[in-house]
Amino acid sequence: MAEFKPDELACVYAAILLHDDGIAITAEKLKTVLDAANVDYATHWPVLFSRVLAKNNVDDLIANFAAGAVAAAAPAAAAAAAPAAAAAAKPAAKKVEEKKEESDDDMGMGLFD
Repeated sequence: MAEFKPDELACVYAAILLHDDGIAITAEKLKTVLDAANVDYATHWPVLFSRVLAKNNVDDLIANFAAGAVAAAAPAAAAAAAPAAAAAAKPAAKKVEEKKEESDDDMGMGLFD
């Protein structure tokens, strides 16, 4: 997944904030939000973000980003879950073996009886 610089990320958050409130995303409004949050940003970012978001549906961008994040996280989660499942299966096998030993003791067929 792409990593954002702090000023880029601040523009993303400002755009989402404006979108959630139903406010049109313009460069001036992005600058207002960023200034209110005391964010240091390159002056070109609000202009670029407003131009891109004016041409795209923000809801679709959010949905596509979320779908991409889930798709990227799914293989990683599956890879992480496989060793965990294998580790969980090993103690279960030991418990079954211990129960067999206990059942032999219960029957009174021990070697030293």
